[in-house]
Amino acid sequence: MTDVRILAPAELEMIEAATYYEAHALGLGNDFLDEIETAVNRIRDFPEAASPLDFNIRRQLISRFPYALLYRIDPAEIVILAVMHFKRRPNYWISRT
Repeated sequence: MTDVRILAPAELEMIEAATYYEAHALGLGNDFLDEIETAVNRIRDFPEAASPLDFNIRRQLISRFPYALLYRIDPAEIVILAVMHFKRRPNYWISRT
């Protein structure tokens, strides 16, 4: 099983999104985090299954929410670069590669 590391900026994006959803509906923030966990497990189990993008980056969609995990596969680990909302600043994460 491959280790998965989430970069600090991506973790912050995840927490901010969960906080936003929780503020709008009780339990929705936890639902978001559960979907993130499911996506991370999917990435860990099948790292090359997600759609490839430019810069050797892949995109794993998050169920129920307009987000995706952007990640790269390194020899020793999988690195999650961003928890990206589909409608905001599309290429902001490129400097993290």
